[in-house]
Amino acid sequence: MILNIVEYPNKKLKEKSKPVDKFDQQLHKLLDAMYTVMIESRGIGLAAIQVSHAKQILIINLPTEDDEQPVDNLIEIINPVITHKSGETTYQEGCLSVPSFYEDIVRFEFITVNYQDRFGNTKSLEADGLLSIAIQHEYDHLNGILFIDKLSYSRRKKFEKEFKRMQKEKKNANN
Repeated sequence: MILNIVEYPNKKLKEKSKPVDKFDQQLHKLLDAMYTVMIESRGIGLAAIQVSHAKQILIINLPTEDDEQPVDNLIEIINPVITHKSGETTYQEGCLSVPSFYEDIVRFEFITVNYQDRFGNTKSLEADGLLSIAIQHEYDHLNGILFIDKLSYSRRKKFEKEFKRMQKEKKNANN
């Protein structure tokens, strides 16, 4: 299965994802392909909608101290429900669907998420720090929300201006 990352301003990214009800070989192939795309793109998280699959699936693989992302550290989260949120933290986020743009985003410091694994088993995970941030970032994707949607009006205007400039540069480079 070959997947491509959907980039802003593609309207697909605004689509709300639907729950997964079949935990079959097709799901496993999608999860495996998502992992490959995420690692090749040097990402730490990916939602299925970012590869044109409107399903409530997200994966996270935080780098180790030596900047490796072993498959053993992969967390596959299907049909997530955040049941607890507390505290506040700010982190400079980026997104594979909004390349080359980073901005400080305020998130909850601690979360608890209930979800299913690739076999449909029910799990619960308490997260803080970067794991909490990454889960919330990908969770937003499932609801059609990008991190740039969380920017203040002035920051959003700055982003739009920068984005247009980058698009223009890209166009000129291709001519």
